[in-house]
Order: sequence, then C-alpha cells, then structure tokens
Amino acid sequence: MKLFQSMGRGLSVISARFMPDPMIFALLLSVVVFVLGLVLTDNGPIDMLVHWYDGFWSLLEFAMQMVLILVTGYALATAPGLANGIRWMARVPNTGRSAVFVTALVSTMFTWFHWGLGLIVASLFALTLGREAAKRGVKVHYPLLGAAAYSGQMVWHIGPSTSAGLLSATEGHFLEDLIGVVPITETSFTSYALILSVVLVFLVVPFALWSMTPNDDEAVGLEGYAPEKMERPGDGSDEGSAARPQGGGTRKPGPGAQTATVETGRTPADRIENSRIAAALIWIPGLVYVVYFFATEGFSLDLNIFNFAFISIGLALHGTPIAYYRAIQQAVSGAAGIILQFPFYGGIAGMIGSSGLATIWAGGLLAISTPFTFPVVAWLTGSFMNIFVPSGGGEWAVIGEVISRTALELDVPTGQAIIAYGAGDMWTNMLQPFWAIPLLGIMGLRARDIIGYTVGLMLVAGPFIALGLLLLPY
Repeated sequence: MKLFQSMGRGLSVISARFMPDPMIFALLLSVVVFVLGLVLTDNGPIDMLVHWYDGFWSLLEFAMQMVLILVTGYALATAPGLANGIRWMARVPNTGRSAVFVTALVSTMFTWFHWGLGLIVASLFALTLGREAAKRGVKVHYPLLGAAAYSGQMVWHIGPSTSAGLLSATEGHFLEDLIGVVPITETSFTSYALILSVVLVFLVVPFALWSMTPNDDEAVGLEGYAPEKMERPGDGSDEGSAARPQGGGTRKPGPGAQTATVETGRTPADRIENSRIAAALIWIPGLVYVVYFFATEGFSLDLNIFNFAFISIGLALHGTPIAYYRAIQQAVSGAAGIILQFPFYGGIAGMIGSSGLATIWAGGLLAISTPFTFPVVAWLTGSFMNIFVPSGGGEWAVIGEVISRTALELDVPTGQAIIAYGAGDMWTNMLQPFWAIPLLGIMGLRARDIIGYTVGLMLVAGPFIALGLLLLPY
C-alpha cells in the first residue's frame, strides 16, 4: 500500500509539471506523422498536407457517434429511477474494504456494458457512498473510492460499447475496404473476450483494489474535498438546477437527473416541454423499432442501433422532453475532447493511410510478430498509443489500419486483433486519466488523488491480460 501511495505521489508531481492537455498530444502527433511521412516515404510537403486535409473530415460521423455514447450514457445514469437505485446500493457496504470492492464491481460491470454510462454511474455511486458512509460513521478511503470508480475504464474496450468493435461492425466504416464489416459477435461476444472480461470484472479489478484499501486509521474521508452539489441525484431538489427559463414559471430540474416539475398556469409551450405524452410519442416507437431491428437482423449490434436504443431508453426514464434535454445539456461539456480532437485524429489517419506509412509500420509489426505473439504485440501497441491519443476511437482511427494489415498478413482473425488492440487501449487508461475528467469533477478529486492506485491496478492486471490474450481460445 505504501509503495502504491509513493508511486502515486511521484507520478502526480511528474504529470503536474510535464503532462500537457491531451489536445496538445493530438497536435504534436500530427506534426510527428507529417515529418515521418516526409522522411520515410516519397511524399512531399504538399502531398502530406493533402493527405492531412482529406482525412481531417473523415471521422465526423464517428465522432458524433462517440459523443452520443458519452452523453446518452450520462443522461441514463442520472435518470430518476437509476439514481434512486444508486442511493440504495450505496447504503450496502459497511466497511472501508467492502466499499471499495463494491464500487469497483459496480464500475466494471456498468462500464463493460456501456463506457459512458459506467463512468457516470460509478462516479455518482462513489460520491453517494462516501456521503452515506460519513453519515453512518463508516471509515472509507475517499480517493481510493475514486480510483475504484474509474477502474471500469480498464474493461470497457472488450465489452459491447467497444468503439473499435462497434465501428468495425458498422457499414461504411473507414476500414471497410480492408477488413469488411466485422460483426460484434466476432469481437466482444467471443469466448476470447468474454472470458477475459469475467476475469477482470469479477476477480482482478475488485480484489486488487480491495487489497490496496488502507486500515481505518489511515482512511481519508470525504471531508476536505469539494464534490459538486449532487446530494440526491434525481430527486428534483434545487441544488444544481439550471437557470430560470424564459416563458414564465419555475422549472426545478433535479441535479444530474434534471427532472422538471410543472406549475399550474404554464404556457402551452411549457406544458408540451413537460409532457410525458410528448416524450412517449418518441420513445415508444423508438423501442418498438429496436425490438424490430433485433428480431429481423439478429444480434447485429453497431454504433447506430446502440445509440438509438439508449436515446429511447433515456427519454423514457426521464419522462419529459425538457428533462431529457437538460440531462444531455449537462453532459455535453464532457464530450469537448471528442468534438475537437477527432478531426485531428482523422487527419493523422489520413496521413498514415495515404502516404504509405501504414504499410511501413505494418511491416515493422510483422517483423516482430508471429500468429501466436501478435495479440500481445497489438496490446502493447495500443497501450503505448493510448498515452498519446487518449481515446479508443481516435486511437483506432490512427493505428487501426496498421493493426488490421498486420493481422491479415499473419492470418490472425480480425476480430481477435481488434480485441487485443482494445485491451491495450483500456489498460493504460489507468495511467492516462483523460476520461477521468467527468469523474473527478463529480467527486471533487484531482487526478493525483487516484493515479497511484490506478497505476498499481494496471501493474497487477497486466500479466492477467497478457496471458489471456496469448492463451484463451478464440
């Protein structure tokens, strides 16, 4: 435990001084790839600029799909029904160790299913648990609860919301000419991915964090931190509510859930905004279509149907159009990194693919790989790239062609290569806390408060992931 605490302090000092915003990495990587194209290929400066510009706009649809995954997950997590369940679960643990264990389990289970939903559910769960524990006199280590809440980001990319897997299963994706459409049943729903998921979700992650939990006399409680005013997500209280709207009356959206109450004498526009019938006219047909889709297409999960289903479910749980809109509105700021950075990732991918760099790099991976070792090589490649491109989707846009070409040359199934790459991307999320930003804001923590524990978790999980990628059947 002391070793992990020392490691966290050291990494926090280094990152505070030398780690810029992830946007800077996207810009620097653009320059690096541009120069490599000039040095390693016969492309000139204008050629590389053309490749960059052509690729710059190639991921707009994908970027919007990623934004929707995040914001619809947030909206669902803060819906009144789910928020009430979060408060009920937060009262279950009665020791510091069980609190960390349960938080890790909640985080990994929800995040495996949907990375945006899991991130927010785990954040709200850990915050609520910390407050409930303080009321009941249970000693919990609040920063470690934050690390446990973030731990789900180490399992998401081998689950159903995998950005690389869902994109590859979507017709018209940017690698379709190379690998075709790869169904989700060949990535996340293979025994290869499912067994690895079970090992990480139910064994490695919760027990590793449980073992890091300090004694009660070393516990650091909620006091001293400044979490957002989200005392009772979904209860319709005033805290965290939006500004008074135009059009008369007073809306009181609950914090997180952003529910809305209707006063008498409201304008017709206000009544429509707060109408459950108006919402039902959308979410009922939406869910009918989701059922129809799976009945006619089978389990053909892709980004579009995934997001469509979550929009319909979220609207149903929030109940009214204005409540759902406000939940989405509150979530949008967390998607700023995706919105701005994905065009640069597209430009990088354009330069890599069109200049011939992808073929050169694939040859380099091919030279050090065999069909047996390639999953680990892909894992390490994804792990390294995630430090510089902290977005699974953006990273896949940059190196997806390299990974795919190498897999084809080695006759490794494309689905297996996608899972191996995804395992690397999610593994170093424990070192690169880009996606912890929403969690840190909700819980009132800093990255340095959790990074020591998450790096320790990463080191513990590494051998299990490597052995799973090498030995599990595909």
